[in-house]
Amino acid sequence: MKKKSIGISLEDEQMARHIALLVQKASKYESAIYIQSGEKRVNAKSIMGMMTLGLDISENLEIMAEGPDEDAAVDGIIDFVRGIEAGLKV
Repeated sequence: MKKKSIGISLEDEQMARHIALLVQKASKYESAIYIQSGEKRVNAKSIMGMMTLGLDISENLEIMAEGPDEDAAVDGIIDFVRGIEAGLKV
């Protein structure tokens, strides 16, 4: 299992859109991917799970993946989140 932490700082009015895009990105990987915020851990490939995570505008997350492409999955999700924060079109 591979784990990495990342701090996020996203605009609140775009949060639902960003979560939907993140779920789409996570679904492209074969590995099981989880995102943890505080004590709550959800499947990153589940839109309902991600919406219940209740992300705040500024939050620390732990990205975890387990499977054949776990390194690429964790790095890809982190790069994706950083791209959103930088205002890149995703």
